[in-house]
Amino acid sequence: MLATIVSFALYLVLLIAIGLIFYEKKSTVEKYLLGGRGLGSWVTAMSAQASDMSGWLLMGLPGTIYFAGIGETWCAIGLALGTFFNWILVAPRLRVYTEVTNSMTVPSFMGDRFRDPTGILRVVATLVTLVFFIIYAGSGLVAAGKLFESIFHIRYEVAVVVGGVVVVFYTLCGGFLAVCWTDLIQGILMFIAIVLVPILAVCCNLQPGAISANLEARQLQTSLFPNGLNSAAIIAAISSLAWGLGYFGQPHIVVRFMGIRSHKDLTKATTIAMTWVIISLAAAIIIGFIGVGMYEAPVDGKEAERVFIRMISDVCNPWIGGIFLAAILAAIMSTIDSQLLSASSSLSQDLFRPLFCPKASEATMLNVNRCGILLITVLAFVLALLNLQTIFKIVAFAWGGFGAAFGPVILVSLYSRKMTWQSALSGMLVGTIVMLTWKFCFIWGPSMYEILPGFFANLITIIYMNAILPQKDEKVLAEFDKMRSIINDEEVALDKEN
Repeated sequence: MLATIVSFALYLVLLIAIGLIFYEKKSTVEKYLLGGRGLGSWVTAMSAQASDMSGWLLMGLPGTIYFAGIGETWCAIGLALGTFFNWILVAPRLRVYTEVTNSMTVPSFMGDRFRDPTGILRVVATLVTLVFFIIYAGSGLVAAGKLFESIFHIRYEVAVVVGGVVVVFYTLCGGFLAVCWTDLIQGILMFIAIVLVPILAVCCNLQPGAISANLEARQLQTSLFPNGLNSAAIIAAISSLAWGLGYFGQPHIVVRFMGIRSHKDLTKATTIAMTWVIISLAAAIIIGFIGVGMYEAPVDGKEAERVFIRMISDVCNPWIGGIFLAAILAAIMSTIDSQLLSASSSLSQDLFRPLFCPKASEATMLNVNRCGILLITVLAFVLALLNLQTIFKIVAFAWGGFGAAFGPVILVSLYSRKMTWQSALSGMLVGTIVMLTWKFCFIWGPSMYEILPGFFANLITIIYMNAILPQKDEKVLAEFDKMRSIINDEEVALDKEN
């Protein structure tokens, strides 16, 4: 136990040290929020994927496979596809476009991209960001609480506070650069743990035939279409695949695209990201199945989400186990830090500055950002302490909210020259309302993930509004043409080289 605690504590000290290294008393707002747009391919790729997967990858996904069987594999497939198309369709254009419009957050990009004269679009986007990020960060603190509770046998409430304090400290100190560099380290650590632990479990602890025997005894799903290929099965598969649509609207992920040194570095970053994602998702599913073979049936979904923690304790010596348990914390923190920074940046840049203090100094804005981090953390703490649902369900709701509200808006804004702020606002509102209505009011809601109707309601609304109210502002059209010419010139240059 002592060895595990020491290993774990050393990891926490490393994170705090990184925050102090990147602390700058006189940093600029752009450097604090986007690292001065100077990230390399490795840091961008690993930071984006580590902040994407969170405790869901090492606790939520293995837990739901362990609890229910192979059915949630569709979700992993959807995430892999969504990751790929996000890097291909969104990353290059968003990187260039946000520099053209000098935007540092997703809400500010929406306001600047369409030159919304009312400011309503930016404010609504910020409010949506804050609500869903508080829920999302709450899920991370729930995961941190379960981890600390399992390792140190302390009360869940104390565990939530301990996990949150560390991530808040280095995020407050170092901003975007601290978050991205800790995410790089955390992404590597997560990858090593999620690949090696199941190998050790199979070699040392898993009895031959145990998985198939326990799957049959517990009557778990053993096929992607457990009840045959019928309409219900197809709807369930489509619903899980729809997780991939959420990528286009996740502010804490797409902001990584804004911070890379050049859109020319994105090809290498995409390769790194996709390799990490495919191997990690496959390993998480394997961990769930190994858990079926190694352990008795879990009492409920919350208990099932501890399967990876239990596996580490059983197959690793205390020193290595402490490092691998730190990998779970890495998964959790790499998402919370990104969410806190993205939410606080929207609060400061898109609410405080335009509404209350347009001429605020750099120092004032940095302080507002840090105060925003503390405020959002407190609200996420309140949600986490309630401990109402599994990590998987909380993440699913927040992920679906961002995907339905922002996904089509960001996608169409990068490819449609005639899109207006009215189209963006209408689509965002309709998508969010449909998503929430589907989730809470329709009796058939549980059979279809709410992101799907929300996403397409948003998209259809934008297409309709573009048709009846096309863009006529010459400055908006010129900026779109500038973005497209930069992308097209680069593609022509690559064609000539090949």
